[in-house]
Amino acid sequence: MSEREGRITVDGDRAVLRFERRLPYPVEIVWAAITDPTQRREWFGHTTIEPVEGGLIDMVADGPPLPAERKRMTGRILVWDPPHVFEHEWKQPIVEDGTVRYELVPDGPDGQATLLRFSHRGLGVRNAGGFLGGTHAFLDRLEAHLAGEALPDWTARRLEILNSEGKP
Repeated sequence: MSEREGRITVDGDRAVLRFERRLPYPVEIVWAAITDPTQRREWFGHTTIEPVEGGLIDMVADGPPLPAERKRMTGRILVWDPPHVFEHEWKQPIVEDGTVRYELVPDGPDGQATLLRFSHRGLGVRNAGGFLGGTHAFLDRLEAHLAGEALPDWTARRLEILNSEGKP
């Protein structure tokens, strides 16, 4: 499986989920989509961000068919380096505490595209497998948001991804 579709690496009882996406938009445009609460609400869900290292992040994802309190994710911002690195804790009742990191690198001959490297570290091995399809679906929604296209339904997209991997 390519890093576009996601890759899981395991170290003991913990796993790292990694994605790499090439996006045909400048770094500043992608940065705004992942850090501006108004834009993030469009493709991820309600988000509050204090844009500074040590600031708080609070998100409730749209999509997963769970009660809001189970979807709620909170944490502290660990790295805030606009427009290149955004890293934060991921504390959510349904999964082990972890860390999510977005790295944005100018890409292409004119630097007008972006290489997005996404990682979610600290997941239990079983939960990493469960998060793979959902994270892929959210990144697909991010791409659609950036393109000004209709966002794929999160649940339907996650099921398509899981089925394409031969999982029920």
